[in-house]
Amino acid sequence: MAGKRDKPEEIVAKLRQVEVLQGQGQSIADAVRQIGVTQQTFYRWRKQYGGMGRDQLRRLKELEKENLRLRRAVSDLALDKQILQEAARGNY
Repeated sequence: MAGKRDKPEEIVAKLRQVEVLQGQGQSIADAVRQIGVTQQTFYRWRKQYGGMGRDQLRRLKELEKENLRLRRAVSDLALDKQILQEAARGNY
């Protein structure tokens, strides 16, 4: 059964909420249960987004978009190169 995917901004907010609840004396298990995720999900999120602020998160998203754009450009260029090589060999 597929669940909904939380946006990175929501994940960072939930991680902060767990920190606040822990500061109020709740255990990690209770705090995680209160935000509505499993402990495994919480630890995965903490590993990926832990200590990240909104500015850093925004920069990460920008870098991921740029990386995707560059990957597409490289794949297009590689395809063009392959086509030109085949045309130069006369295999068209």
